[in-house]
Amino acid sequence: MSAEPPGHVDRPLMVDELADRLERFRLLYDSDEAATDEMLAQLGGQGKVEGEMVRQLAATRPLANPERVADAHAVAMRALEVLARNGSRPPSRLRRLGPLTPVAQFLVQQVIRYVVRRHQTQVIESVRDLYARRLAWIPAGDPSRRTLLRARVDVERATQSYRKSAGGVPAFLVGGAAVSSVTQGVRGGASAAVGSRAGVGIAIAATFLLLAGVSWVVLQGAAIARRRIKLSLDQPLAALWETIGWCGHPPKDTSRTLAAVAIALTFVGWLLIPLGALLIVTVF
Repeated sequence: MSAEPPGHVDRPLMVDELADRLERFRLLYDSDEAATDEMLAQLGGQGKVEGEMVRQLAATRPLANPERVADAHAVAMRALEVLARNGSRPPSRLRRLGPLTPVAQFLVQQVIRYVVRRHQTQVIESVRDLYARRLAWIPAGDPSRRTLLRARVDVERATQSYRKSAGGVPAFLVGGAAVSSVTQGVRGGASAAVGSRAGVGIAIAATFLLLAGVSWVVLQGAAIARRRIKLSLDQPLAALWETIGWCGHPPKDTSRTLAAVAIALTFVGWLLIPLGALLIVTVF
């Protein structure tokens, strides 16, 4: 027998102590909020996000439902394929705008394409990264490792096919167009002020109509894209995240961001009316 090194103290390893703390935290998480908060503070955190982080650290197995991962993966990949094939198609039901209808349909479709293609790229990359990160700590002998490894290989092969140019109208371009429109309107109003009150009114009205039109197009496109993503992909993706377990929430699309930009443009447009009236009264 080999002698123990001098000064050796028989005590639990740090990894065992940490595992015991995390296990107690996991058991208390849903039953004793006060004890959970106290233990979370001992671990150096506080708040909802930090609590979720520790709960994920305390996971007792690599996959929440390893026997259903393959099924959830297949459903999610099929849903992503359906969205990629149909999500960017022209709007099915759009209010008729007379001779402007074809132009409106084309512009709305660009917004739809932007949201859908950006989301499909984000989803496939998120799934790929999730699989790779989870595989990094699944023990070599765990049966679930093989299941996840096959799924990751499938995703790696499919990733490039989902990396399509988003096209459409990104939020920052919409915002830039709005700022440009307002600037041009103010310049036009200032120039027209030298000539007539009617010139100022026309410049303000034109800028307002442009902002209103952009806002309408973006809102329509974002709403249609959100409905199509919700119809095809939201639930399959949530099911996949559930079977993997302890991995937060699936990625969100940009439709809400675009809708917020469109609403902001609407407010900017309405601000032009009182500002224009003030300009007319002040100058004339």
